[in-house]
Amino acid sequence: MPSRSLEVADIFRDHGAAWRAANAGHISLNQFKVMSAIERCRTAALGGHVARCADCAHEHIAYNSCRNRHCPKCQAGAAKIWLAAREAELLPVRYFHLVFTLPKQIADIAYQNKREIYNLLMRASADTVVRIAADPKHLGAKVGITSVLHTWGSAMTHHPHVHMIVPGGGLSTDGSKWIACRKNFFLSVHVLSRLYRRLILEGLAKLHMVGKLQFFGDLTNFADRNAFNDFLKPLIQIDWVVYAKEPFAGPKAVLAYLSRYTHRIAISNSRLIRFDAQNVTFRAKDYRLKGAGRHTTMTLATSEFIRRFLIHVLPRGQHRIRHYGVCQRCCPPISCSVSDFRGADFVFWVQPDGSCWLPVSGFS
Repeated sequence: MPSRSLEVADIFRDHGAAWRAANAGHISLNQFKVMSAIERCRTAALGGHVARCADCAHEHIAYNSCRNRHCPKCQAGAAKIWLAAREAELLPVRYFHLVFTLPKQIADIAYQNKREIYNLLMRASADTVVRIAADPKHLGAKVGITSVLHTWGSAMTHHPHVHMIVPGGGLSTDGSKWIACRKNFFLSVHVLSRLYRRLILEGLAKLHMVGKLQFFGDLTNFADRNAFNDFLKPLIQIDWVVYAKEPFAGPKAVLAYLSRYTHRIAISNSRLIRFDAQNVTFRAKDYRLKGAGRHTTMTLATSEFIRRFLIHVLPRGQHRIRHYGVCQRCCPPISCSVSDFRGADFVFWVQPDGSCWLPVSGFS
């Protein structure tokens, strides 16, 4: 019988208590709750339930899940439920994948101000796409966006960025027709980058002005407004990373992508190789390399592995997945016709209840 795969829960159960004792005063209540939930997930501590087969009456006893959104073991089920709800909202058109990142200098500030900067990152990236797409010089349409916040790199370091999927077009201003973008081109990443940079820097200045940013350690001097403004000025001159990946070939490809990204956390159990009291070894990727050579392994001290996992625990109430533009629940119902990526015509409704794009004919 094959041995059970390693889990983050195993590391937490074996070494979590010692780590918490060594880091008392440096762990938030939210992080403590996440550790506790993962350690207790599918154990007797959470109780159990009986599953009974309706045909043969066979019974299977299983422990309950913690259902914490940071638990690696609980994400597959959550992703399936979320994807099933999203499937009816997808249009049979090409979708584009955009990525918005923060410069390291601002990521360092985000590390100390997660709620404020993560909200700013998601809002500014979405506003950028909505504004540029609405400009007649670019697309001249009202677009819908699904944004997913990720805060990590492959090595579990702090690397906040937003993955965004956008259909290749949008509604006209009056909502009477569909305006499609070019086949393999959505919007200029250079134009997006410039507006995104401005919105982030303006947002940071406003947050500082109203006293919503905190600074510790090496960043303490940024509490002074003049020092903070001096810090921001050079960031106007550098290039900000916004890039577009090749468009998806239809709704099924979008769902396949979403299943990998929407409910991902800092590290999945499948990436773990081995661990002991000293070290944890796991699979990683070096994104500076291309091809198979980018796949590698990494070993961290067990205490550092736990620390890196916990820095990606989101503030309480922070939404990782958000919808903007036409995708918002407040959208009025609109009937519209569009040709899909195969050239066939269909009609869809933009619903006010969250089912924003619901095909009503010609879609299978």
